[in-house]
Amino acid sequence: MNPVTPGGPPEALQAAGAAQPRKRARHRIDLRRLGRAALLGHTGRDRAPDAIAHVVDAHRAHHPDADVDTLRRAYVLAESSHRGQMRKSGEPYITHPLAVTLILAELGAETTTLTAALLHDTVEDTDVTLDQVRAEFGSEVGYLVDGVTKLEKVDYGAAAEPETFRKMLLATGNDVRVMSIKLADRLHNVRTLGVMRREKQVRIAKVTRDVLIPLAERLGVQTLKTELEDRVFAILHPEEYEQTRRLIVDHFASPDPLAAVAERVREVLREADLTADVQLRPRHFVSVHRVHRKRGRLGDTDFGRLLVLVGETADCYAVLGELHTCLTPVVAEFKDFIAVPKFNLYQSLHTALATSEGGIAEVLIRTRQMHRVAEAGVVALGNPYAAGGDQGRGGTGRGAASGGAGARRPQDVPDLAPLDGAAAEPALAAEAPLAEAPAATAEMAATTEMLATTETTETADAERADPTRPGWLSRLLQWQSAVPDSELFWSVLREDLAHNREITVFRQGGGALGLPAGASCVDAAYAQYGEDAHACMGAVVNGRLAPLSTVLEDGDTVQLLMGQDAVGGGPSPDWLDHVRTPAAGLAIRRWLTAHPADTPAEEARREEPLSRPTLPAPAARTLAASVTVDQPGATVRLAGCCTPVPPDAVTAFAVRGNAVTVHRAECPRAVRMAAAGRRTVGADWGDTGDCRVTLRAASFGRPHLLADLTEAIAGEGVAVISATVEPPSEHGVRHTYTLHLPDATRLPGLMRAMRDVPGVYDVSRARSSAPASGV
Repeated sequence: MNPVTPGGPPEALQAAGAAQPRKRARHRIDLRRLGRAALLGHTGRDRAPDAIAHVVDAHRAHHPDADVDTLRRAYVLAESSHRGQMRKSGEPYITHPLAVTLILAELGAETTTLTAALLHDTVEDTDVTLDQVRAEFGSEVGYLVDGVTKLEKVDYGAAAEPETFRKMLLATGNDVRVMSIKLADRLHNVRTLGVMRREKQVRIAKVTRDVLIPLAERLGVQTLKTELEDRVFAILHPEEYEQTRRLIVDHFASPDPLAAVAERVREVLREADLTADVQLRPRHFVSVHRVHRKRGRLGDTDFGRLLVLVGETADCYAVLGELHTCLTPVVAEFKDFIAVPKFNLYQSLHTALATSEGGIAEVLIRTRQMHRVAEAGVVALGNPYAAGGDQGRGGTGRGAASGGAGARRPQDVPDLAPLDGAAAEPALAAEAPLAEAPAATAEMAATTEMLATTETTETADAERADPTRPGWLSRLLQWQSAVPDSELFWSVLREDLAHNREITVFRQGGGALGLPAGASCVDAAYAQYGEDAHACMGAVVNGRLAPLSTVLEDGDTVQLLMGQDAVGGGPSPDWLDHVRTPAAGLAIRRWLTAHPADTPAEEARREEPLSRPTLPAPAARTLAASVTVDQPGATVRLAGCCTPVPPDAVTAFAVRGNAVTVHRAECPRAVRMAAAGRRTVGADWGDTGDCRVTLRAASFGRPHLLADLTEAIAGEGVAVISATVEPPSEHGVRHTYTLHLPDATRLPGLMRAMRDVPGVYDVSRARSSAPASGV
C-alpha cells in the first residue's frame, strides 16, 4: 500500500460495514502475481489469459453475454508490446493497463472501453501505431486510444500538459468514454505515487484536484472521484488527512449508532410491506473533513449515511412517506433529485431523521439503477453508439438510446492533434519509448471547427438529449476553440471547472439554459445568443426588469432584451465583473480589445452630454390648459398617477385652493375617490392645439441612443425644447425631454415612437410639466 496515500477504510470501518447485509466484496487483485503471469505469456485461444481472468469475471458480472475474445486479443497485443518495460514501482508495465481495465470493468464499462483501456498506452509508449490498432480492433477503439494518448514533451515543450488535456476534451466531446479511461488511468497512477519524488507527487496531485476530480464529478463517476479526492487530500494536506483518519478510527472503535437507526428503518419498511435493501455508507475521508470544518465538531451519526435501495421509482416515494410518517424527519434536509436530477445524472431522494439521542441520520433513497448511475455515472450508460443493446460490443439498451439522432460516431471525426502549443502531460509511470509524432495540427483545427460549428447550430434549449454530451461539456468545447494560447486555456479551464454546481433557467419564449451556479444575466445572454449578445441591453427576470448584473437562481425565467443592430452596440467593461462562464468572459474581452476607444461608456460621454441647451420654439400652452372643466376660474392640473392625454376619457375632482385635478376615467385612484363620495367635476378636452409637454424615457445605456431618440421625436413632427440625461445607474439611463407638440393628439403616437427605439423600455409623462412661456 502506498505509504503517503489512503489505503481504504481502517479495520474498524471495515468491521462496522461487515455487520450490514451487503454483497460480498470481490477479492483484491495481487498485481505482482499478475505481473508474473504476464511475463509467463498467455494461454490457448479458447481461454482468456490468466492475467485477465479477473477482468473477464468483473466484466461478465455486468455484461453476462459479452464476447471477451476482443479482450483476449487486446491483452496479447498489450502484453507483447510492453514486455520488458517496468514501472518505477518495480512491477511489469502491463500491470498498469490491467489495473486501469479492472477499474472500468468493475464500474460496468462495456467491451469497447475495456479493449481501449488495455491498449491505452501502446501507441504512446511502444512501437504499435494507431493504424495498427484501428486495423485490428476497429475505428472506435482507435479513437479512444488516440484520445487518451499524451502528446510528446520532446515535440511540444512546456505547453504540452494543457494541450494534452485540450486534445482529450475534444475527443471526449465526441465520445465520453475517452475521459472515463483517463480517469481510471489517473486513479491507478495516483495509487502508486509513493515511489515518486515529493515535488512530483504534489504537482500531479494539484492537477488531479483542479482538473480531473471536477471532471469526474461532472461525469457522475463518484466511485473514482471519491478515491481520487482522498488520495489527493493525503498528498496535499498530510496533517489534516492524518487528523481525519484518527477521527474515523476512533469513531469505529465502538459500535456505530447508525446501525440502530438502520435496523429501525428496516422494521418500518417491513411493517409497510416494502421491499428494500438498507445499507450503511461510511463517508470517505474528504467528506468527513468537510463536515468537521462546517460544523466544528462531529456527532456520532456524522460518519456515514443510510442508503435505501428499491426496485422502482414509485417505491422511492413510498419509502419516503413511511419514514416521514413513522419516524421524525428533519424537513429542512429534504431534497428531491429524482424529479430534478443533478447536472451529472445523479438521482436520489435525500432526507434526514432525528435520532432518539439527538443526532441526525442522513438517508439516501434511490432505485438500484439510479445507484449504479450514481456510482459509475456515464460509464453506466454503456456504449453511446451501440445499436439496440448490442452486447457483443459491450453496448446496452440505454447506451444505444443515448446516442440520439445526429450523434457523431468516432470514425466520423478526424484524428485529434493539438492546437498551437506544446508538451504532453508528464508520464506518471516508468520511462518508456516515445510514441509516434502526433497528427498534423490542421486535423485538430478541422475537428475544432467542426465542433464549434455543430454547437453553434444547436438551439440553446436543446443541449443534446444525449446524457453523454451534457451542457457543461458543450459550453467548454465552444469556448476552448477561441483560446489558442495554451497557458490561457489552462487557467480558464481550471477556473471553469471550479464551478461545481449548475442551475437551469427558463427562457420566456420556451426552452431552458444550463448555467453554472452564480451565473448572471450576462452569462445567459452569451449562452443563448453567442457574440450577438454584445447588443444585449437588459433583462426581465421573473417578470420584473432587472440589471444585467443580476445573479440568476435555479428555476428563474429570463427574457433578454436585445438591440436591433448588434454591430452598433457593444459590451461594457463592467460586464466582466458579473460573468461566470468562460465563453462570456472571452467574448467580452475580445470585443473590448478590438474596440479600445468605442466602449459604450466612452461613446455616451462623447455623444450624449448631460443636458442640451434650450432650443428656440414658438410659445405653447401646457396640455392642462387644453382641458375645459365645469368650475369657472379653477386651476386645472393633470393627475401624475395616470397622466391623461387626448383623446382619453377623463374625469375631474375638486381639490383645495380652487383647483381641479383631471384623471383618466379608468384610473384606479379616480375610481376609489368616486366610490368614497368625492365630488366630481365635469371635464373634457377643449382645443387640443399646440402645447408643451415633458416626457421621461427610461433606457439601457448604449451608443447613439440620444441621437436615435431625437430622430424618432423629429419624425413625429415634434420639436425638442430641451433634453436632460441623468448619469447612468445600474438600471440604465433616464432622459427628460421638454417638447413642443403642434397638436396634443399626437402625444400617444409620439410616446409609441419613442418606446420603439432600441434600448428604451419605458416612456411616461413627467409628474409636473415644465412651465410654458406665455401661459
